[in-house]
Amino acid sequence: MSKKYVAYVGTYTQEKSKGIHIYDLDVPKGRITERDEIEIDNPSYVTTSYDKQFLYSICDQGVTSFKILEDGSLKKLNTASINGMRGCNIVTTKDNKFLVVAGYHDGKITVLKIKVDGSIGGIADEVFHKGMGSIAERNSRPHVSGVCFTPDEDLLCACDLGIDQIKLYEFDHKTGRIKLYDIIRSQQESAPRQLLFSADGKFAYVVCELKNYINVYEYDKNSDKNRFELIQNIFTVRKDHKSNSAAAYISFTNSGKNLLCSNAGDNTLTVYKVDKKTGKLSALNSLPVSGEYPKFLGIFPDDKHVMCMNNENNTITIFTVDYEKGLIVMNGKPLSISHPNNMEIVELED
Repeated sequence: MSKKYVAYVGTYTQEKSKGIHIYDLDVPKGRITERDEIEIDNPSYVTTSYDKQFLYSICDQGVTSFKILEDGSLKKLNTASINGMRGCNIVTTKDNKFLVVAGYHDGKITVLKIKVDGSIGGIADEVFHKGMGSIAERNSRPHVSGVCFTPDEDLLCACDLGIDQIKLYEFDHKTGRIKLYDIIRSQQESAPRQLLFSADGKFAYVVCELKNYINVYEYDKNSDKNRFELIQNIFTVRKDHKSNSAAAYISFTNSGKNLLCSNAGDNTLTVYKVDKKTGKLSALNSLPVSGEYPKFLGIFPDDKHVMCMNNENNTITIFTVDYEKGLIVMNGKPLSISHPNNMEIVELED
């Protein structure tokens, strides 16, 4: 029997969307079909537990937890406060004992406990970033835009695009407390937005929103200090790109052979080839996504198709990808959805 997959799409609900949209994936055809919508206020970011048994969503009240049922439906467990303004990004520990929320609006990191049944418990720790950037509004004060763990989970990495820093915290897996360990200082006015690691854990990739480039770091977990060494800086847009472009999101293909980057304003998708030995990227092409403000990319399990969440014109556009040539070709008509923001794909058990 062929494998079955479901996709959960987080949205903003100030207009037509009611919450989290659930889609069934037709992997061979590269299409998705909506089956349900779960009401929740502004589920702008969703993620799953490491074992794919639970889904966690940002909401106006804090974070909401769901049990993922056998058919991919969601059963709400509870909602917990983060004691601050609405978050923008979530990551969980591999043992599913803690959940970390990035706070864009208030520059705060909140660590929440997770109970045995997958529901969310109380706050284990909370830290506000301090400092000043150099650009009014977007880059003038702390904005924690993304959090992730190093592959060994020794450190929590927090991208702060407001002060051009990635703060590294030691993470206590017994208490959930965090302690500042080191700071990666990005280029001035670059706005580091998101960090992800290669599958082997040897390299880290940081997309910088305002400068439209990706910083590639070699990661040495055995180093006491300076675990991250910058080895490459590569642009996400073409030389003739629009002046108002902003790098939005990066994602590896499932094979790890390629990396994709969406660019808002420019409204393009850039395809890179990954040298797995050196970690460095080679740009293959940058092409239009037929949508406005592609904030997120969803890649089909077989890597043959990619979905762009076009936040400003309320669509999901799907493309067939030729990685050798760096080409993307529209696959079917755009799907209508109000303010899509991110997606999580889960394989269902037979």
